Amino acid sequence: MKYLSTRGGVGAARFDDVLLTGLAGDGGLFMPEAWPQVSPGEIAKFRGKSYADIAASIMARFTGDAFSHDRLLEITCKVYGAFDHTDVAPLTQIGDEDWILELFHGPTLAFKDFAMQVLGAMFDDLLERRGERLTIICATSGDTGAAAIEALKSCRRVDVVVLHPEGRVSDVQRRMMTCVANENVCNIAIDGSFDDCQSIVKALFADEAFVAKTKLGGVNSINWARLAAQIVYYFTASAAISDGEPVSFVVPTGNFGDVFAGYAAKQMGLPIAKLAVATNVNDILHRAIQQGDYSPASVSATSSPSMDIQVASNFERLLYEVLGRASDALRMRMAEFQKTGAIALSDDEMCAIRDDFVSHAASETDTVAEIKRHYREHHALIDPHTAVARVAAQRLRDVKELSGKVVTLSTAHPAKFPDVVERAAGAHPALPSRYSDLFDRPEHMATSPATAAAVKALMLDRLRDRAQP
Repeated sequence: MKYLSTRGGVGAARFDDVLLTGLAGDGGLFMPEAWPQVSPGEIAKFRGKSYADIAASIMARFTGDAFSHDRLLEITCKVYGAFDHTDVAPLTQIGDEDWILELFHGPTLAFKDFAMQVLGAMFDDLLERRGERLTIICATSGDTGAAAIEALKSCRRVDVVVLHPEGRVSDVQRRMMTCVANENVCNIAIDGSFDDCQSIVKALFADEAFVAKTKLGGVNSINWARLAAQIVYYFTASAAISDGEPVSFVVPTGNFGDVFAGYAAKQMGLPIAKLAVATNVNDILHRAIQQGDYSPASVSATSSPSMDIQVASNFERLLYEVLGRASDALRMRMAEFQKTGAIALSDDEMCAIRDDFVSHAASETDTVAEIKRHYREHHALIDPHTAVARVAAQRLRDVKELSGKVVTLSTAHPAKFPDVVERAAGAHPALPSRYSDLFDRPEHMATSPATAAAVKALMLDRLRDRAQP
């Protein structure tokens, strides 16, 4: 398996290089040279297999000779065996043809654990074999940072730097990052939005000398290995409820990574009817799908902060597919976006996107009302991101854009957002016992203005200190 940059400025890469670098050297995103296929017969057999078995089978199609199937199975058995539910990604039926896919049973109570825990094990394995060290940087709107730190804090050959928008994540989300005292972990609170954090990361990756000096790599969903791991739960969910008929998925998303993993699963042969993009009022993806208008607006702070994003990095991957994988055309469109701050999709491009995707944007009022309604009708608490997706699922059914079997992805535990959930439902979502002392732990973080230069200086100071005997 080889990987190509969406912008076509670098040669074909191997999986191990894609894993360690994250972003292509020309600023593009890596994509598999061709979509590996999973036959209907193989999909049917997934129903009787464990999550770890299916994960190893799917991921082996992307890793080439970097990891053998047996080594992948060792990793997935260890990683997913530590999740707190035997099914790893259990399904809860909430209607005749509606299910919720629970993706919050990992160590940091969010869907990011599914990929990040695997990446941590892969980093350890690969860097040990190579005798190398790596600095991982990631921008987070809430959950990615905690998942990255949890996965990488014990890695002997990795330093991890996490940027989060100061005051724009929940207290639980922040403390899951900042209450980790390991020496290889550096948290930086940025005076700005998630989009500012993401722009800083991209600017640092564009600094070739800095990348070389720090051995910089990434674990945001720009890293293809993240998406490869997230593809798995689309297959497990479909196998559990379908005998081969198409299933639709509703995905709360801001950076377009999780839902693009669903698109990848469909390209691999999984029968998916529609992928529904559920956004909050930060609705750039909804506007792109419905109106062809991919133009960022100001970021509004909401009760679903992991989706408070107005530049969705992974949308570039979809645009690359829609343009027939023509990297020259894609590069022109991204240059247009850099210059004007907008991309206008043509009618043909919108039609191609709508073959696979539908969308809905939920208001704050709708989100809070859905948390309350879900608790009243199903006696279960859901977090605000899941509520956004459930609003979308119901509205899209009402207008006949979704039909048949529908799975809504529940991407975070409600206890990560206790204030809004309790206000809406009148019931307090308790953290698991392992986090009972979270608010008693000391925090460790630096602060920085929203500039690449300031973050670069902080990182160099930190890494210089780490290098001292």
